[in-house]
Amino acid sequence: MITIDIVSDTVCPWCFVGKRRLEQALAQFGGAPELSITWRPFQLNPDMPSEGADRKTHLRAKFGGDERFKQMYDAINEAGKTVDIPFAFDNIERTPNTIDSHRLIDRAGKNGRQDAVVEALFHTYFLEGRDIGDIDVLVDVATSAGLDDDEIRAYLRSDEDIERIRAEDTNARKMGIQGVPCFIVNQKYAISGAQEPAAFLQIFERIAGEESQPEAADATT
Repeated sequence: MITIDIVSDTVCPWCFVGKRRLEQALAQFGGAPELSITWRPFQLNPDMPSEGADRKTHLRAKFGGDERFKQMYDAINEAGKTVDIPFAFDNIERTPNTIDSHRLIDRAGKNGRQDAVVEALFHTYFLEGRDIGDIDVLVDVATSAGLDDDEIRAYLRSDEDIERIRAEDTNARKMGIQGVPCFIVNQKYAISGAQEPAAFLQIFERIAGEESQPEAADATT
């Protein structure tokens, strides 16, 4: 059994790349292990106003000018090409507050639709440039992933789970996580960043070896 807790933010392009590289690793790993993946919240911009901010203004303030963030996003674009993600950063006008998108992911987990919602959020933000801090956009994401639109709209309009999601974000920082993505495998191994599939495969193979040891011991008794 392999469990993977993925600490990420919905406006983190490296998290999208990391998701693809994890998927590549799982496709390459033999044995079709029983697998459980849970997405955990982290806010890259925890002080972002609820209405979000103009993206270019936000990036200039965060990274100290156009040239620096351009260099960073050039590197992300190149990484995206290696995993078939056609990032369309020019389509993004606003950087949202991501608390509601994390609430949606958490809610989707109760319906077995977390991966579908995460994928739809990344697609909606990074490829379509839509504001995933907007409830109407989030409801569209939810329905595209098979969730009930009226239920999700009512949930997002409430305050339910807001403080719990914030507490999870805080706990991730207390654990020493300062950047995302971070993949925690079997609550024992951590892979920080959008690493190549080989990094995941190394951990998966180690786990497979650990799980086979008791069987080997039994065979000799």
